[in-house]
Amino acid sequence: MEDFIITLALNTSCEGTARICKQMNINISGDTVIKILLRNAKSIDPEYGEFIGVDDWAYKKGHTYGTIICDGASHKPIALLDGRDGSALKEWLERNQHIKTATRDRASSYAKAIEEALPQAMQIADRFHLHQNLLKAIKDALGREIPAKIMIPIANSAPNLADSPAMDEPKLKKMC
Repeated sequence: MEDFIITLALNTSCEGTARICKQMNINISGDTVIKILLRNAKSIDPEYGEFIGVDDWAYKKGHTYGTIICDGASHKPIALLDGRDGSALKEWLERNQHIKTATRDRASSYAKAIEEALPQAMQIADRFHLHQNLLKAIKDALGREIPAKIMIPIANSAPNLADSPAMDEPKLKKMC
């Protein structure tokens, strides 16, 4: 049963494994799947290339965290490390000098660990954080250009643009 759960978890996710198992009348939680993976981590020896992804994850939210390393091509987990301070990642990278590219979140501890262990490796912001940065930039730009309060005119009256914080006097004259 554990071999099945490990295989399923390595091809989906811990929570996904729990949902699939529930459909098969196997009562297991995502946390239990993590425990099974950790207990069997030494027997899991996946092949991986020169491109990895690094992120943190929670054993227990707000209390205990770990670091997960995934193969960049297959997106499958290749290592689960204790902590997220970067020390375990640095040790792992020193044993895996063939890594050339690493995607990561904005955690400075991961950036420092990769820089120290693999100074020649290229570090790339992960897709989630690139999207997050882009959305924030768009929101900030729109916030500067679009008024916070837009008055909708009643019947045939002209719009009340004078109250708009984004509109200054020269722009008002051009619009009227």
